[in-house]
Amino acid sequence: MTAQDQSAPKEGATAPNFALRDGEGGEWRLSDHLGKVVVLLFYPGDETPVCTRQMCSVRDRWSDYAATGAEVVGISTNTVESHRDFAEHHDLPLRLLADVDRQVADLYGARSIVPGKVARSVFVIDPSGVIRYRDVRPLGLFRPKDDDIIKAIQEAQECQNRER
Repeated sequence: MTAQDQSAPKEGATAPNFALRDGEGGEWRLSDHLGKVVVLLFYPGDETPVCTRQMCSVRDRWSDYAATGAEVVGISTNTVESHRDFAEHHDLPLRLLADVDRQVADLYGARSIVPGKVARSVFVIDPSGVIRYRDVRPLGLFRPKDDDIIKAIQEAQECQNRER
């Protein structure tokens, strides 16, 4: 484990702020979405078998995700153009963010054992900016379950309500 891995934020830590380009070429900043739960879905790459199944599963459960009111975004090292094509090809409703230099993935400790790739990871950030759920899979052969992510969103909302 490197020093960088040890400094990756854990559950209960403040989520590092960042800005990335989305599939439309606009800028998406974490700080602009505080006040509601944010879900960061890091994935290795567009149009790969497991990633496509993962993103299509999110699409198929989109009404359940949307019902939580959370902001759900996908993040990989693919380009804005690749994200746009991937989203159009699979009719994906979530925003895809381009972390082409892997800086945000590294910031969050979403590192794959495959060189140059992002680990399949989920971070659920509560409305005050605290990481409430973290699931990092350095060998991303298995995708996270939508039910687990939705439950983590609901728990982050409940945690925030208890603290008010």
